[in-house]
Amino acid sequence: MNALPRSARALIALFALGWTLLLAAADRDYGLSPVRIADDTWALVGRSEDFSVANGGNIVNTAFIVTRDGVVVIDSGPSRVYGEQLKRAIARVTDKPVSLVVNTHHHPDHFLGNQAFAPETLAALPATIKGIHSEGGSFNENMYRLAGDWMAGTEPVAPTRQLAAGPLVMGDHRLELIALDGHTEADLVILDRSTGVLFAGDLVFNGRTPTTPHADLSHWQAALDRLEKTPFTILVPGHGPVAADAGPIRQTRAWLTWLDRHLRQAAEDGLDMTEVLALPLPAEFRGLAVVNAEYRRSVGQLYPAYEQRALSGERRKP
Repeated sequence: MNALPRSARALIALFALGWTLLLAAADRDYGLSPVRIADDTWALVGRSEDFSVANGGNIVNTAFIVTRDGVVVIDSGPSRVYGEQLKRAIARVTDKPVSLVVNTHHHPDHFLGNQAFAPETLAALPATIKGIHSEGGSFNENMYRLAGDWMAGTEPVAPTRQLAAGPLVMGDHRLELIALDGHTEADLVILDRSTGVLFAGDLVFNGRTPTTPHADLSHWQAALDRLEKTPFTILVPGHGPVAADAGPIRQTRAWLTWLDRHLRQAAEDGLDMTEVLALPLPAEFRGLAVVNAEYRRSVGQLYPAYEQRALSGERRKP
C-alpha cells in the first residue's frame, strides 16, 4: 500500500487538531450566571484578572436588557464558546429572541463571541467595525495563545449594522447611544433612560487597572468628564463590579491622570524605559487588580510617544 502524500497527511493532522480543540472546548464551562441589576436588566461580571487558560478570557463584563422587541446584548464576550453560553444564559431568563448585539469597542473580549448570534443582530460604531476588520484576526490569534482550548472554533465576526449617537427605542426601553473615544478610537456608551443603567464599556474600570493599547489619555479624560455629568442610577463598567455611584469613574480618572503626569515627568527627566519601569507605584493604586502588569504594558505602549514629545521640546529650545 502506498503511503499517503505529505499534503494529505498534513490535512488529516490539521483536521484532527481541529476536532481535538472542539472536543476540548465542549468540556469548558464559564459558569455564566446573570445577575439582575435593574428592571429587565442583567449583568455578567468577569474576573478582575489577566487573560489566561484558567479563566478562558472571561475577564469582561457583558449584559443584556429584555425588551418587548427582543433582547439587547451589550458585548458578546471573548470567544465563540462564551457567546454560545451567554445565549443559553439569556434563554434561562427569557424566551424572547436576541434582537440586537452591541459591541462597545473592538477589543477581543468584547466581540469574539459574535459568532453565537445571528449576523443581522450585530451592531457597532463604524470605527469599531473597521477596527474589527483590521485587527480582529491578530486579536483572535493572540487570544488562542492566551486562553487555549476555550477559543476552539472562534473566528472574528464584524457587525454589519452601523450605529450612531442618539436615541434608540427598543420596545419599552428608551436607550441613548453616546459615542465617545479615548480607550479606543470609538467607545460606545449606552444609557437606558428607562432604568437609569449606564453601560460604560472600557471607558470605566472598577477595582482593576485600565488597559491602554489604543488609548488617547486626554480624550479618555474628556470622555470620563462627560460620563460623570450623565445622570444614572447603576453603572456597569467594562471590567470590575457593578456600582451605584460614580466612584469607578473617579478611580479610572485618578489612574489616568497620574499615569499621564508620571510618564510626562519621566520623559522630561530623560529616564529610559527600564528606569521608568523601576519607579514605585503610588500607594493609592497598589490595591488595583493586575496593577503591576498593566503598568508595565502601559509604559511599553505609551512611553515612546512621551519621549518623542520631550525630545521635540528640547530641540525647540534656543
